[in-house]
Amino acid sequence: MNLETTRFGNVEIDDDRVINFSSGLLGFSSYSKFVLLQPDEQGVFFWLQSTEAPDLAFVVTDPALWITDYQANIRKDQMEELGMNELADAQVLVIVNKRDDSITSNLQGPLVVNVQGRIGMQLVLADKRWSTRHELLQVGETTTKAASA
Repeated sequence: MNLETTRFGNVEIDDDRVINFSSGLLGFSSYSKFVLLQPDEQGVFFWLQSTEAPDLAFVVTDPALWITDYQANIRKDQMEELGMNELADAQVLVIVNKRDDSITSNLQGPLVVNVQGRIGMQLVLADKRWSTRHELLQVGETTTKAASA
């Protein structure tokens, strides 16, 4: 499939890479089909690009790379809806945002994807340890100075 995007231009994507979020994402319920694009093979950030809207894409990452004790507690009925027997069959991602001098992620709303079935769902966790703006990184002048030292 030829996928038109505003960030990467036209991208050729195999149909079997499309992830179906049948309920869409929070705030974007009318868009259900997405693909993961990896702009840098060594990178930890990906783009979750809508196949239905060229300008709709989210930066995502694997929360386990940043927070060792993070868990997306998924209910049995949600596992069944995703066609999975256990969470080990899933890829868990979180949406990332830049806010002022911080890179934050929505740990209360993880995306859980059945890798084999290409079915995804955005969860809403009740765990108060996590927030919708959990800081992953500080960016800006001090980070740049530390990196160049």
